[in-house]
Amino acid sequence: MADVNASTVPSLRAPLDLPSALRECGVVALVVFALAFALVGFRIQDVPGGLDIRYRFHEVVAITAVGFVGRFAWILLRQGRPFPVAVTALPFGVALLAMLLGPLYAPAAKLERLLIFGDVVVNWLLALFTLGFGGRAAWMIWHAASTITPEAREARMDRIGAAVQNASRYIGPLLLGLALALPFMPFADRRVLDIATLVLTYVMLGWGLNIVVGLAGLLDLGYVAFYAVGAYSYALLALHFDLGFWTCLPFAGIMAAFAGILLGFPVLRLRGDYLAIVTLGFGEMVRIILLNWYKFTKGPDGLSGIPRPTFFGLPMTANPSEGEQTFHQFFGLEYSSVDRIIFLYFLILALAMVTNLFTLRIRKLPVGRAWEALREDEIACRSLGINPRNTKLTAFAIGAMFGGFGGAFFATRQGFISPESFTFIESAIILAIVVLGGMGSQIGVVFAAILLIGLPEFFRELQQYRMLAFGAAMVTIMVWRPRGLLAHREPTIRLEDARPKSASAKSGGQSP
Repeated sequence: MADVNASTVPSLRAPLDLPSALRECGVVALVVFALAFALVGFRIQDVPGGLDIRYRFHEVVAITAVGFVGRFAWILLRQGRPFPVAVTALPFGVALLAMLLGPLYAPAAKLERLLIFGDVVVNWLLALFTLGFGGRAAWMIWHAASTITPEAREARMDRIGAAVQNASRYIGPLLLGLALALPFMPFADRRVLDIATLVLTYVMLGWGLNIVVGLAGLLDLGYVAFYAVGAYSYALLALHFDLGFWTCLPFAGIMAAFAGILLGFPVLRLRGDYLAIVTLGFGEMVRIILLNWYKFTKGPDGLSGIPRPTFFGLPMTANPSEGEQTFHQFFGLEYSSVDRIIFLYFLILALAMVTNLFTLRIRKLPVGRAWEALREDEIACRSLGINPRNTKLTAFAIGAMFGGFGGAFFATRQGFISPESFTFIESAIILAIVVLGGMGSQIGVVFAAILLIGLPEFFRELQQYRMLAFGAAMVTIMVWRPRGLLAHREPTIRLEDARPKSASAKSGGQSP
């Protein structure tokens, strides 16, 4: 028994290196302080007669302390010492939870004055994270989870990812059913539908970029360029030629695909970081062209008055033009402004499902298998007779086409576009969705889009804490699961023995 404990429990094998742990916590606290000082330390607010700067350095100090203590707790859990974390985090989390719930049950106590932060949402998140750390430590003590090695934990996560991928044939229809029923739920107000529409837009963009990054293995940091080309193609065609959404949508995809081919030719011989740098430059070039070509794109003023989509020629408006009939008049319905939001929601849902079905189908065709071969090993791909040039160009063109479709929907939904809507941060968010979900995983993109787009929108009250929480979530996921949530790759086609079983048995029986 003593031998087992000595070989499995890290605390008996290696003592805690306190100076190294404190040094690591200090570096984390320094980074948190720098971010919090810029994002939280100052706040501009309206006052009678102008603007005033409010200083909140006490919250900066509190955030820095939380970062230091949280990192130290993480180090203790990582080295298999959960007891100190459990005895400190659980009581603190329960006390913080009591302060938050105090005004509901004991208003006279005024426990809210003892809260660390002034924002109630931040205090709730701190309580949840503290209880999460304490619960994890208690679970490790109860189940002796400290004996699990990182390799075993990674293998377990791979099994979970494989199980989710195998169950996607059931999860996908279930999610689709929930998406179809969402507008008719009692809680589905305009805000919920707007957030759901935004999430579906990024799901569609993530599936488009997944063709380039996940299937073909080409790192693209300028995907927002195709998004912008699609948006401006639809807007300019609709404004100058008076064309409808359904007529302009194919042209927006074609123009974006052509832009993808233009990007593909210069980067045919580039890989890795060099490919990422060129694609990043391409995205910035497109944005600067849109910003400076004022006669064509109106530059920083943007394009306004972009037409809305119609339902088979029936506009979703209250007052039709002369000689027209609206959607509500045709079906004898009472006009409601929410109907247009519901129509846009179903429109992006249909576009996203077309993107998904196309991707699932094309990855089983020869061109899709060529993308996966290129992702695994370009030299072996070339030795098998696959043309890497055509393979890369098709990946860039098809991925860009779906980005153009998403851009056209963005333009018609907003009714106004400008170059400020297509910055590098958009490319970074879309790429983060693909990487976080697991490159090549369709269902993983959905979960990642809900996590990175949907949840921050629901917690928009965080204001200046919002991007800080977004970055913290990204760092946490990348440390915990570097290859993405659902990184398991199932081969598209398996090669099996084509010989009859009787022939195989006969040959096996004759062998010496």
